[in-house]
Amino acid sequence: MNKFTERTIKIILSIPAGKIMTYGQIARLAGNPRAARQVVRILHAISHIHHLPWHRVVNAKGEIAIKDDESRFIQVALLKKEGVEFDGNGRILMEKYLYEPGEIDFREKGS
Repeated sequence: MNKFTERTIKIILSIPAGKIMTYGQIARLAGNPRAARQVVRILHAISHIHHLPWHRVVNAKGEIAIKDDESRFIQVALLKKEGVEFDGNGRILMEKYLYEPGEIDFREKGS
């Protein structure tokens, strides 16, 4: 697994319940601000393996980016269950729910 993927996983795992982050925000914190699509691929490919809270990741507008109706419904339901609110246009209130982590320690355990 490459460093970007490792960092992305660590960042996503750090998102607390009731908060969200954007694909681009995660890419930037993981070390490649132009890799938002790679974050999408990571979520799609290995969320189930690493038990990632995939539902807490949205696009920069605070919208659910998933096109599949069933998955979209699940993501909205999971976020609402955590107390996340949506406006009348189906967007998350970013100023209230966006998670801005402090410094993230990317050192490997034991180093």
